[in-house]
Amino acid sequence: MADRHKRIKALVARNVADIVQFEIKKPSIGLVSVNDVEVYDDMSQANVYVTFLDPRGSHNKLVELQRTEGFVRSSLAKKLDTYKVPRIRFFLDESSLKARSLEAALAREEEQLSHLPPQDNDDE
Repeated sequence: MADRHKRIKALVARNVADIVQFEIKKPSIGLVSVNDVEVYDDMSQANVYVTFLDPRGSHNKLVELQRTEGFVRSSLAKKLDTYKVPRIRFFLDESSLKARSLEAALAREEEQLSHLPPQDNDDE
């Protein structure tokens, strides 16, 4: 059962990425990367986490992408060989933004530490 779920998750992820990249004809969305997909065990819903190549206005682009959910689901139904096709829900994957802010914070901390005078170790 777990193998079937993994296989369906991989199929949904690959097919949704292809649909979003090649079949949706909305220039306002721009280039989209599908980062992760979570499929419910009962196949009722698939949560698709995306990022945009140009992050400016990503929330507006996400709204535009969410408007294509019906098209994506019907196109997915043609590609999947399953009885039930999950409802597609798009979410903005903010993990890359969090990673960038963490890297920036670490860089600032490293910069501050480099300006401190060296400490003498009298323990030896």
